[in-house]
Amino acid sequence: MTEQMTGAQALVRALEHVGVDTVFGIPGGAILPAYDPLYDSTKVRHVLVRHEQGAGHAAEGYAQATGKVGVCMATSGPGATNLVTPIADAYMDSVPIVAITGQVASAAIGTDAFQEADISGITMPITKHNFLVTNAADIPRTIVEAFHIASTGRPGPVLVDISKDALQAMTTFTWPVTMQLPGYRPVTRPHSKQIREAARLIAESRRPVLYAGGGVHKARASAQLLELAELTGIPVITTLMARGSFPDSHPQHLGMPGMHGTVAAVGSLQRSDLIIALGARFDDRVTGRLDTFAPHAKIVHADIDPAEISKNRHADVPIVGDCREVLTDLIAAVKADGRKGDYADWWQALNALKGTYALGYEEFEDGTLAPQYVMERLSAIVGPDAFYVAGVGQHQMWAAQFIGYERPGTFINSGGLGTMGFAVPAAMGVKMGSPETTVWAIDGDGCFQMTNQELATCALEGVPIKVAVINNGNLGMVRQWQTLFYEERYSNTNLQSTRRIPDFVKLAEAYGCVGLRCERPEDVDAVIRKAMEINDAPVVVDFVVHEDAMVWPMVAAGTSNDEIKYARDMAPKWEHED
Repeated sequence: MTEQMTGAQALVRALEHVGVDTVFGIPGGAILPAYDPLYDSTKVRHVLVRHEQGAGHAAEGYAQATGKVGVCMATSGPGATNLVTPIADAYMDSVPIVAITGQVASAAIGTDAFQEADISGITMPITKHNFLVTNAADIPRTIVEAFHIASTGRPGPVLVDISKDALQAMTTFTWPVTMQLPGYRPVTRPHSKQIREAARLIAESRRPVLYAGGGVHKARASAQLLELAELTGIPVITTLMARGSFPDSHPQHLGMPGMHGTVAAVGSLQRSDLIIALGARFDDRVTGRLDTFAPHAKIVHADIDPAEISKNRHADVPIVGDCREVLTDLIAAVKADGRKGDYADWWQALNALKGTYALGYEEFEDGTLAPQYVMERLSAIVGPDAFYVAGVGQHQMWAAQFIGYERPGTFINSGGLGTMGFAVPAAMGVKMGSPETTVWAIDGDGCFQMTNQELATCALEGVPIKVAVINNGNLGMVRQWQTLFYEERYSNTNLQSTRRIPDFVKLAEAYGCVGLRCERPEDVDAVIRKAMEINDAPVVVDFVVHEDAMVWPMVAAGTSNDEIKYARDMAPKWEHED
């Protein structure tokens, strides 16, 4: 196929050919030539957001709900720099997005022209790859390469910055195009010798743990994880990014590890003699103080990104490969080995921890709402087939702890970067990618005030998300740290939103949404059910909760996982399992 057209038309045609159906963005001067042919496209729906950060997070949500590459678009200068946060967020959480930005004309690059910013330089440390395109003929090939890089190997964000003159110039559009990526060959097949060695360690260990990270879901390997777990009888922990990749209801599931993980999950890592890490990166929030982490454990570390292996913790058996292929081969190797590990004593100790230190929370005598109760009721009424989308902070941790996840990918949150303002635009992207599924954004009153303008986009575009604002009137997680570590000196964490500035119900209505409020435990079920009945408009529920509610268990930053507290000044007793 060969045709004469502008670079802008070639861009839109290339997007159509790689299967793009939704783009989130805002037009501006440098990208304007691209918006003209976009107006005529019958295949690509453009969603006009209210802030470029919203476009980026919506693209992330869309990507995570569909498994496709999310796409956002912005103009040069401030439009592009407003995408920096979602690009960094996608980089930390391995989300495949392509960000397309306009750039000033190529002759003006480097002259400090109006709305000029070196966005490819700015984003170089936070993209998997980026391109600056100044020749219209290069646009189709660059788009194909960008989508290939974003979606293969370890997924991630790719930036395509296109100068305005390249968009305006005439070019010959040819399809299909040939990629020119000679140095990019991600390894997906694991080495058979390493797989056999991992199987041997599994058979010989007495206290093994399967440590499942976000890579399990990215590789669509949940079924294989379940098969390996049931074949071996090994306990499973799922990180914040892997919630749902192994069913919460399964008897072998110990919960989430890390700073706010369950005592059983954290204890299992600390006392293990073998950790099989799958698509996980030994993040500081999981390990606690690194030199005290899992002191007796050998490490089998499988990851598609060789840079992650032995980065934080030395791997005794490094395995580079796609998680699904690793698990498939490991299942075969365990069966071929034929030996069955003896984990009876191990399970006795772990079940004691599970039973003694189950998740719990404080209920308030004055009748104020406990946020954890809201999560429990959402879980019970909405169920495990919905998507739950959280930002960062206390509400994120409560959503991870008290909602039951049975299906992979149903909990979407800002894990690595911890981005306030992620939830609302990401939920919009999730709902557009999966319109038949119920989508709840769970947000704090602080996070909500950063990106709630995207409620206007949801209302106008017909995207009926539901938002549970966990309103404690404060920047809750920061306040919790001030309570515990700064002698209750609450410097600049009181948002005073309990004074209803703003009034979230009125704000929701101003944005064309339905606004509801709940302040008492006895009203929670009715309010959730009412929100569930409304499917023709976005719904915002202002859950007014007690400001002193805290997230427990907790491993204080910089301390050992052995120092986990399950409530304030209350630590588990480990002795009985030795």
